Amino acid sequence: MKIAIDISQIVYGTGVSSYTENLVESLLKIDHKNEYILFGSSARHYKKLVDFKNKLRNHTNVQFKFLPLPISALEFVWNRTNFFPIEKFIGDVDIFHSSDWIQPPVKSKKTKLVTTVHDMIPYLFPNSAHPKIIAVQKRRLEKVKNKVGAIITNSKTTKEDLVKFLQIPENKVFPIYLAASDEFKPQDDEKVNLILEKFNIKKPYILCVATQEPRKNIQKIIDVFKNFEEARPNVKLVLAGKYGWGKEFVPEANVNWTKFIPKDELIALYCGCRAFVYPSLYEGFGLPIIEAMACGAPVICSNNSSMLEVAKEAAILVDPRSEKQIEHAIELVLDLDLENYQKLVRASLNRARGYSWTKTARETLKVYEDLTKDQI
Repeated sequence: MKIAIDISQIVYGTGVSSYTENLVESLLKIDHKNEYILFGSSARHYKKLVDFKNKLRNHTNVQFKFLPLPISALEFVWNRTNFFPIEKFIGDVDIFHSSDWIQPPVKSKKTKLVTTVHDMIPYLFPNSAHPKIIAVQKRRLEKVKNKVGAIITNSKTTKEDLVKFLQIPENKVFPIYLAASDEFKPQDDEKVNLILEKFNIKKPYILCVATQEPRKNIQKIIDVFKNFEEARPNVKLVLAGKYGWGKEFVPEANVNWTKFIPKDELIALYCGCRAFVYPSLYEGFGLPIIEAMACGAPVICSNNSSMLEVAKEAAILVDPRSEKQIEHAIELVLDLDLENYQKLVRASLNRARGYSWTKTARETLKVYEDLTKDQI
């Protein structure tokens, strides 16, 4: 097979970026018989596409087709006007796996279309994302509904929502879980402490990793920490993640915001924290939960959407709208003796081991194969 994948999303440093990167790398590790064509387009971040290409240079079954065009231009041409079949840029292929942003047309009926739908925010929480993002996603999903042969979701929860809101047949939707990449694992104390010193972070601290936007509910956990200022002045909140959109929060005295940081530094923060808190209002998967677990961090996360499905009994589940529940969960972890704290650590590590990018790649490859055999 000739399998083309749109990797344009890798340049943004988001969960979708991590998904695309890890999926492609894992497919190339396990599949040496099929030919891969990686399509990508970016104007401002074109160098990141080139860097990813260089990272994969030892693989002989992959080609690269990059355009120095802004993704907004392609969104207009493909999602709105439906001009220029993708084959004009990448040649004839058996499979085209589109990103979560654009859905280009194809000229050949032999080209089978696959896409990944990471969440159903445009329909479930339209006010929790920027209106422009919602409009683009809805335009794309309408094309997905009518033209795509197989849809991959990151969870069973998202599959159920997709079937419900878009009336897509269940047998066309395949939930395939994500995983933490191999780098996410417990680290030596010396390495962790060097990163903590860089950011002037002292233990114990609670960590939250998320792009700053309303849906991530970051202000709620900041409000919780206002209550800790007197009762637990030695406990700090560390926030990692870039600004996305919406009203920018104002860090308090006991809050340290690192903004966006490289992966190796993020791993150190996961490894050094007393607990990881993820109070999001909705997730299609919630990759930081598994990243934190893979590093051995006890997890406190929301009891809704896919987070309940992904974390299960390995996390302390809370109502993300309840300051009392979040505060109580944090205090519970802070007050644990060593034996019971280690039970939470082991629960996290065991849960994370259940997710694997190799498994994700194998299940994705099976979707490609079944689609070309008309078994879907």
